[in-house]
Amino acid sequence: MVPPFAHADGVAPRAIGRLERGDCAIHYEVTGEGPAIVFAHGLGGNHLSWWQQVAAFCPRYTCITFSHRGFFPSTAPPSGVDPAAYAGDLAALLDHLRLDRVRVVAQSMGGWTALNLTLAAPERIAALVMAATAGPIDLARSDASGGAEFAAWRERAGSRNETLEAGVHPAMGARAAAEQPALHYLYRALDTLSAGLDKEALRRRLHAARDKPPEVLASVATPTLWITGEEDVVFPSLLAPGLAARMPNARHVSVPRAGHSAYFERAGTFNEIVGTFLDEAV
Repeated sequence: MVPPFAHADGVAPRAIGRLERGDCAIHYEVTGEGPAIVFAHGLGGNHLSWWQQVAAFCPRYTCITFSHRGFFPSTAPPSGVDPAAYAGDLAALLDHLRLDRVRVVAQSMGGWTALNLTLAAPERIAALVMAATAGPIDLARSDASGGAEFAAWRERAGSRNETLEAGVHPAMGARAAAEQPALHYLYRALDTLSAGLDKEALRRRLHAARDKPPEVLASVATPTLWITGEEDVVFPSLLAPGLAARMPNARHVSVPRAGHSAYFERAGTFNEIVGTFLDEAV
């Protein structure tokens, strides 16, 4: 038995489990009661990345966090991690938990998981949050300017290696490193928990898997929130309004003074925006 989690409004039940997938095992945790929200983390995180969201949402939602295959403490297949398996892993987890229909909040890499599952099984996704991600959508084809704005953003964003050399994790950004050093340290510590994973190889696979034209978004009727940080140097936030406009039931919100990880850096603002959206979406 896992002890319950005490919060301001009472006590939330908790469960911890492990889903065997044949070539790997997926770690998951369930906290709270009510409609289910699944949180899909990014390349720099794991199930623990959502600590500020679980605490905020568990009084009225069942919060499900998991670590993607290869990310601590889940295990990796002997052949390495292929993001093409992510959506199937999530579908299997929903089956395991006997959940027919859920809300999904996806950060960065988690966007491949969430959007691919939404496209494959839209009846299972009640609402979708795409946070600093377009998942498998081809970004170059998403720029209405023909690529000029995307290219200009890439030049402004600079080199990921330059950011790392300055001691700043790109997924947090210079502002977070300067203004919230404890959070910046925690983010980097969570990132290192998956030290055995070749993240550069996985990053290349993710980029190669940006193979869907933006036109496919027109078929996604699921209520969708695109939420971005205005100072993101990892994902081109300038593309998000146009991507949202391609969907019949979507909107975009920008978080001021936030980088790639608004959910981590500006959790209060992020939770309020997402909470309002989820409460209204279904």
